[in-house]
Amino acid sequence: MVLIKLVTNEAEIKGIQMLQQENLRKNLTQTEADEQGFLMAEYSIDFLQKMHDEAPSVIAVSEGKVVGYALVALKSIREEHPLLADLFNTIDRLQFHSQNLCNSNYVVVGQLCVGKGFRGIGLVDQMYQFYKDCYADQYEYLITDVAQANQRSLKAHKKTGFQVIDELYFDGIGWDIVLWDWKTQ
Repeated sequence: MVLIKLVTNEAEIKGIQMLQQENLRKNLTQTEADEQGFLMAEYSIDFLQKMHDEAPSVIAVSEGKVVGYALVALKSIREEHPLLADLFNTIDRLQFHSQNLCNSNYVVVGQLCVGKGFRGIGLVDQMYQFYKDCYADQYEYLITDVAQANQRSLKAHKKTGFQVIDELYFDGIGWDIVLWDWKTQ
């Protein structure tokens, strides 16, 4: 059984980082990355703790092990990581339904990951629904970016309710910016 919950302790933060390391693009073969998806951003324990201190992230736990996560990234940590800073800065220049996003109340998924052996069983939907249950009363939109080469992730985000609203390029990589409108869904 998999439990979806918020991060509550340092062991879970370490579990997030372990799962992240296993799924970084640089640690996968090309075939694995193409077929299973991949992560690009690498976060330190200190940074993950800062994120958690601002707002706990959503995790999926099985037998005491973190097997999935959806990180909560607030505007207050935007300058702590270059990819997130670029994402927040890009979001703040965009409009959605004629509203400047810089004037809206949004939260960013700092990263999403589901471990091998737990993919294809609906954990993305479950984690995002829990994310919404925990944070929709505080935010209008959930926004993130997905590497354009990571079609598996883009498909999962669209299935959840995200829509592509723009794109950005960071470090030579194209990213789709996707938004889930919590006001209408």
